[in-house]
Amino acid sequence: MNQLDAMRIFVRVAEQASFTRAADTLGLRKTSVSHAVQALENALGARLLHRTTRRVQLTQDGQTYYEHARELLGEFEELASLFQRSEHALRGRLRVDMPSAMARKHVLPHLPTFLQAHPQLELELSSTDRYVDVVREGFDCVVRAGTLGDSRLVARRLGAYRVVNCASPAYLERHGVPRSLEDLAHHQLIHYVSTLGARSPGFEYPHGTEYRSQPMSGVLTVNSADAYEHACLAGLGIIQAPAPGVLEYLRTGALVEILPQYRPEPMPIAIVYAHRRNLPRRVQAFMDWIAATMQPHLAA
Repeated sequence: MNQLDAMRIFVRVAEQASFTRAADTLGLRKTSVSHAVQALENALGARLLHRTTRRVQLTQDGQTYYEHARELLGEFEELASLFQRSEHALRGRLRVDMPSAMARKHVLPHLPTFLQAHPQLELELSSTDRYVDVVREGFDCVVRAGTLGDSRLVARRLGAYRVVNCASPAYLERHGVPRSLEDLAHHQLIHYVSTLGARSPGFEYPHGTEYRSQPMSGVLTVNSADAYEHACLAGLGIIQAPAPGVLEYLRTGALVEILPQYRPEPMPIAIVYAHRRNLPRRVQAFMDWIAATMQPHLAA
């Protein structure tokens, strides 16, 4: 087995965190996978993986090698298809991440068409509400909602979600409809934080050319968009949510928009990816497709 094949096997073991799962996805025997990684470590003179009976974990050298190996394999696959001009020639694996609500409502319904157009692509889709580490976790690209803060990454801005204030009819019947910021002193806010234990900024509102936050009481804090919406539907308080996610609830009356004059700042949406000299065509094609798919749901 040549070193390039061994590199592919090692990358799959690192991503699956298991020799058994890597062997299954590659269609190889577990012993072949283990021998390939061991031969690679011998050739490099470095230990790449910590092995126990319960788990497989990258060493520090393994993490460094993994990041460079993924880059090199991506460039090799791009080179292999360099002269195949047809879009149908896109091939290889894509690892992407996006917010769970975005994946469920806007991307997955259209994904079959994209994959049917590119049958040689293999997609790994992570849909979470946490900020994944694009480089360390080996993502080709990530769709992010909110403020970007990682200067190591390249950002392609797509637009922004309009954000609305809303509550359920049952909640408003119990607490009344707020008409001003002062009225919020008698209301409950469902707090959203990306990490439990973090402090919620409160109710965001425009003030002149800037946005400010007003602290509010609330008995519930959540860290997922799905829980955020359903807590509001259950009448537990007010939320400030991206309009596309609650649009159907507003149409049916399950939720009601309140304080439209105090809508929060629009939430920017961007695709981010690691710095690369030559972005693989499959990654570029997927990003173009995501941009087109999301466009109807975004403000400029």
